[in-house]
Amino acid sequence: MSDNKVLKSAEARPKPPAAGMGRRKGVPNKATKAFRETVNALLEQNSENVAVWLEQVATGSHGKEPAPEKALDLLAKLAEFAAPKLARTEVVGADGGPVQVQQTRRVIVDPKNDRP
Repeated sequence: MSDNKVLKSAEARPKPPAAGMGRRKGVPNKATKAFRETVNALLEQNSENVAVWLEQVATGSHGKEPAPEKALDLLAKLAEFAAPKLARTEVVGADGGPVQVQQTRRVIVDPKNDRP
């Protein structure tokens, strides 16, 4: 019985004006923003080195086998930190079927004549 009183009193309390609103869609939290800024700064400070490192991996001049595909893979992984990854979306109709297109007919009515 005391549990019901606790629940009722919690429901009766007024909520702050912005309660439940949260962040707007797409706004990163502080930690994510700080991490991205740090990675971007690191990439900017080492942009010349990154180009050299990627060339070394691609050509094998660092004492290992040439691996251009690995250099491309590394470049793609680095790019994810500089630009957001876009999600793929698929547009489907009802029950996963094809999208149904409805044709509409527009009729221009002459206000003087009142007939289509």
